[in-house]
Amino acid sequence: MASSFKIGERFHEKVKGLLEGESSISSDLKEELEAVKEQSIPFKTVRKLHKLLQENGHPVYLHGLFEDSTLYLPEVITPPRNPQLVARLEKIKAKLANEEYRRITRNVNPQEINQNGTLADFGRQVRSVKAVVVTVFNFLVTVVAAFACSYLGSQYIFTETAARVIAAVIAASVVGLAELYVLVRTMEGDLGEP
Repeated sequence: MASSFKIGERFHEKVKGLLEGESSISSDLKEELEAVKEQSIPFKTVRKLHKLLQENGHPVYLHGLFEDSTLYLPEVITPPRNPQLVARLEKIKAKLANEEYRRITRNVNPQEINQNGTLADFGRQVRSVKAVVVTVFNFLVTVVAAFACSYLGSQYIFTETAARVIAAVIAASVVGLAELYVLVRTMEGDLGEP
């Protein structure tokens, strides 16, 4: 906390003029002002000087005296930290860091990190690929069979080949769309299960 001013040259000049021209200065204030040859003046002395200037009606104001001065703020000395406290804080920080690391990595499976994978993972992948291949093959066989049946069955209705092909394409498209609808619904059901 500030307790004094660091004074500048302007203060020295004005105080010197006051000391020479003023006879009503008390002896203790005069001694304090003469002792201010160093670079700081306490607030107590400044209050006495301010009171003297007010009583005698001097044209010099206090802010004019301290125009080039600054507050003297002593350096704050921080007490040394207790080594036991520092060690305890370090332990707590390490514990919190470990808990945070465990929380972040709790869902990491070390077997998934393995590049080769396990046999169980390989078996699951083969089964899923096999299911996809069977589904695609089933879709193609169904659409081709629907086309063939429609083409052969439409010979009793249409005599021209173009009409038979168009009828077969329409029937195969309807069967293919129906098959896709069932496939999507089945996949939705599989994906929706927990």
